[in-house]
Amino acid sequence: MTDPFVKPEDDTAADAIAEIGDELALFDDWMQRYQYIIELGRKLPPFPAEWQDDAHRVPGCQSQVWMEVQPKDGVLYLAGASDAAIVSGLVALLLRVYSGRSRDEILNTDPKFLRDLGLVQALSTNRGNGVEAMAKAIRKAAAALPVE
Repeated sequence: MTDPFVKPEDDTAADAIAEIGDELALFDDWMQRYQYIIELGRKLPPFPAEWQDDAHRVPGCQSQVWMEVQPKDGVLYLAGASDAAIVSGLVALLLRVYSGRSRDEILNTDPKFLRDLGLVQALSTNRGNGVEAMAKAIRKAAAALPVE
């Protein structure tokens, strides 16, 4: 099986947020940004079918979203998927920021970056609430880790 957990591309969560902002700024309008976000979702590692169940489902999302968390060596690795193309892209953005980070880095990275980048405002209310629910679920999983 291919490793479903996202490995960090950027050194820190803050670097990932800055890179995402730079990448989104390359596009002239939100239709182009949506296409870019959808492409990010298509590049997610395959999410195991056996994890696409209620135990892995993220509550508060209009689309079906599943996540798995794996703590390893003081770092939280995340895997995720959705049944909707745009939402898969939003999952990819969140995992880029949060996966492969320490408990403290995750808890200190406020999901307000989703609003700062204009993502929440550019989405329907339900999708905006859903992406915020995903960020909340990630931070809740991090908070449950033991302090090192």
